[in-house]
Parts: sequence; structure tokens; C-alpha cells
Amino acid sequence: MSAFEDDPREERKKKKKKKKIKSEEKLGVTAKEKEENEEQKPEVNSSECVLLRGIFKVGKKSHDVLLTSTTLTWTPIMPESPTGEVCSLRPGVLMLREVFAVKVKRRRAAGQPSGGPVLGVTLFYCKRRGRRLVEDTLHLHNASSEHTHAWYNKLRELLTGFSSRPRCVKVFINPSSHKKEAVHIYREHVAPLFKMADVRTDITVTEMRGHALSVMKELKLDEFDGVVCVGGDGSVAELCHALVLRAQLDAGSPDSPVSAGLPLGIIPAGSTDVVSCSVHGVRDPVTAAMHIILGHLQQVDMCSFSSQGQLLRFGFSAMFGFGGRSLAWAEKKRWMPSSRRREYALVKTLARLRADHCQLSFQASNTNTLSEQLNQEEEQHQNGDLEGAESWTTNQGLYLSISIMAIPCLSPHAPRGLAPNTRLANGSAELIAVGDTSRSEFIKHLKRYSTSSGQFNSSFVETHAVSAVRLCPQTVIGCSEEESEDDSRMTAIIQSETAAVFPWNIDGELVEIPNDVLIRVHPGLITLYGEEVPEAESNVSCSCI
Repeated sequence: MSAFEDDPREERKKKKKKKKIKSEEKLGVTAKEKEENEEQKPEVNSSECVLLRGIFKVGKKSHDVLLTSTTLTWTPIMPESPTGEVCSLRPGVLMLREVFAVKVKRRRAAGQPSGGPVLGVTLFYCKRRGRRLVEDTLHLHNASSEHTHAWYNKLRELLTGFSSRPRCVKVFINPSSHKKEAVHIYREHVAPLFKMADVRTDITVTEMRGHALSVMKELKLDEFDGVVCVGGDGSVAELCHALVLRAQLDAGSPDSPVSAGLPLGIIPAGSTDVVSCSVHGVRDPVTAAMHIILGHLQQVDMCSFSSQGQLLRFGFSAMFGFGGRSLAWAEKKRWMPSSRRREYALVKTLARLRADHCQLSFQASNTNTLSEQLNQEEEQHQNGDLEGAESWTTNQGLYLSISIMAIPCLSPHAPRGLAPNTRLANGSAELIAVGDTSRSEFIKHLKRYSTSSGQFNSSFVETHAVSAVRLCPQTVIGCSEEESEDDSRMTAIIQSETAAVFPWNIDGELVEIPNDVLIRVHPGLITLYGEEVPEAESNVSCSCI
């Protein structure tokens, strides 16, 4: 072969590389996600004690397979070369924390329900693909029944040692959420995975608003390891409120919030699924189910909302002004598809954009760790100091929108979140106050949420990391445009100065409150199945503005 001719082996390598890149592009794996996945590849710890060692076929080649308490490794058995050189190949590695099921593989005839000769062991494990978690399998082939069952029993024993993984969960399904697909999503995508992982379930299909709350009040919690919600943000908010409220009742502490006794898993089946996106990074029922099965636990801060000394509810976020009014318009058109309803509400609220005169007070958050904040909050309740020792900052003026968010509120419409400067468990909420400005400037502010950054760079927007907020609406600046009869009924709700009732958007639920509202952040009040994610997967764009 001359020096100018291409080496056929090099050509084959190039073709394989191009084929691999094309397959990854088809699966939607970006270069950034590929780097993240490469960084997450486990390293073999040679110092670990080997529990089992055996020979299995992986694919078409025989492999030397080693099992430790944390990893499974397999190395191809290569024959010695005539020159005596030893070919060193990198072993395959699978972390047992990623394995969620193991089964004995058998050969069965068509129609044979059980039995059949043993073929080996199959491991079902979770594989990361960007933000998504997908199911994959590893087949270890060996025809020896005794050898196979020894490995199967040891693997089962190791998998049961993961204490955070649930064995029995209470499932609530909201059949009316979004496109009424919750039951289908659970049956097609979640139930098979739960069955494969030997997770027992007790299912309640909710019939009305408040049904889950009433069931949770009487539920025997010690029979379950977790609670699962299949629905949208409204269903999630109801169950989070129910879990914290039940913990308060069980602890006999009606005045001070108590951390929920069971973790909550969220299977997204709503229109926006803000809470699910904030702990999963993607609206995908399989990813959500995998987080539950593998027991990925994440503490999350919550807020209490009270008015005139009475607790209204627990939740993650609240929007007053523009956010509350747009939800009020959307609730009037429940018969519309969710995307059209959202656009209609935004356009309607922008057309009648108005500012509220409010007294806004807040306490800046401290920089203590989560455990220090929990201890400090407990001491304040023991001493009867519910307001805390920190000073309040008070501002008064016209505001188009005021948002208080204890979580980033990620969504496909806002990949970095409505509150990108806060985290799931940093013990503080982000206060975003948008002052009075022109309609065009306010629209620019809204449109920046769908981009990477810059939504808070305007002079009329201020943000603060807070531990408590008190909002007292005083008057409403009216709109001079003519309104229809349908519109006037809406305006009467929010504009009457004698008996004003102001619409709030609390976790996607419309709550009408006539008085001032006190919002307090409670660190680590609930545990969700998921993890901290910096950014959500974006595949939806809003075309209304």
C-alpha cells in the first residue's frame, strides 16, 4: 500500500464514528448533554470486595463478570495472541444504584405462561439521556440454572438494600387534568415500570377538587413509603398541602408547620407542570417514574399563605396582579384547549393592563445552611416569635405584577424558570416586583422569560431573596377602555374599593383574597422524588406575544 492511499481500517473507523454521531442526533442528544453523560460514567473501585465472579455471554462474546456491593463489571475474555501480547480492554461497568429490576431469562414456547429452560439473568437499569431517564437492559447469558439463580438471588438481595426506594406507594390520579390523559399516561408509561420494579400500588382516581385532601386526612401513612400524584400543578399543590397539613395534625402542632412524613412523586399530566419540571428538568412520565423507583429524594422549600391570622394553604409560588388576573380570565374559558386558553388570557390581560397600589413588605433571607434555618425556625416557634427577629423593609407604590416563588418554576415556556435565582432548598424565596410601566416595556419583560436571561435588567423590575413577604393591596388603577358585559363582571371582582377581592395565582390555582396576605418560607418542608436541575428542556414556544 502506497503512502498516498487511505488505510481501509481508518476509513471503517471514520464511518463508525459518523454513524454513531447520526444515531445520537436522532435521539436528540446534544454535545453538552453528551459531555455531562461522559462525566457521570462510573469508575471501577478495585479495592471493593468481590461477592460473585462468573462467566457469562454478553452479546456474542464470553465475559468475565464481577459483582461487588456497588458495581457490576464485565470484561471480554480474549485468547492469547501468538506473540504473547495481552490485549487490554476497558471493562463494562454498571452501578447497582442505577439497576431497578432483575429477572431470570427463560426460553418459552408460544403460549407457554411459565417455566422453560434458563438462559441467564437480565438487569433492567436506568440510563441518562440529557435530562431524561430511559430504561435499558443488560443480558447475562448462562444456561446453568444453579449458576444463574445464585446471581439472581444475590442481585435481588443487593437491590433491596437501597432504603430510599419505595416498596408500596399511594397513587392519586386526576382524570380531568389537561387533555384528560392522566389515566392513559399512568397505565401506558408508569404502571409497567412499577410492576417491573416490584412497587406495589394503591390507586385512587379523584372525582372532584378536594378529594385527595379528604383521603389523605384518613390515610394510614405507615402502610406506604411514598405518595404519587398523576396530574397537573393543581393536583400537585393539593397533595403537597395535604401532606404538610396531615403532618401538622399528627404532630399536634396546628400553629407551626411540620415536615411532611412521606415523599411525593409527580407524574406530569398537566398543561405546564411547573413543579415537575423543577425537579425533573423535563415533562416526561418515564423520567418521573424512574426518579420514584430509584428513590431519588430532594428536599424542597414551601411557603405558607395566611390572611388575618388564618392559614389559607401551603404552596410553592404565588403571583399577584398580572399573573392573578390572567389566570382569572383563563378560568372563565375552561372549555378552550389549554394553549388557546393561555393565549386568550394573556392577550385579554395585556389589553386591560392595570397597576395596583400596594404596600409591599419583606424580610431579606439570611445565608445560613438549611439545617441552621430549620433550627432557627423551631426556636422561634418555641419562643412564640412567629414574626422572627429580622427587620422588615416596606415599599409603597404602583405594581403591575408581584411574584413570590420558593422554587425556580421551570417550564418549557421558561427553561431557566420564572425565578432563576432561587433553588429548591436554599431556605429562601425570590420576590419579583414589577413596577408600573408602559404596555410595550412590560411585554418585552415577559418575552425575555423564554430566552436565556435579561428579564430582570429593566429599571422597573426589582428582585430580592426573602424569607417572608406581606402584601397589602390598597386601590386599583382603573382602565378607561370600554368593557363588555362579560368583562364588567370580571372587573367587579377585582376593582370594587368597598369590598375588593383580589385574584391570586397560587400554584396555578385561582384564589380570591379580600385582605392582606402574609407569605412565609419554610425550609425543606416537603420531600419530592427528583433532583436539583439548572434548566428545563425547552420544546414549546408561546406565539401569543
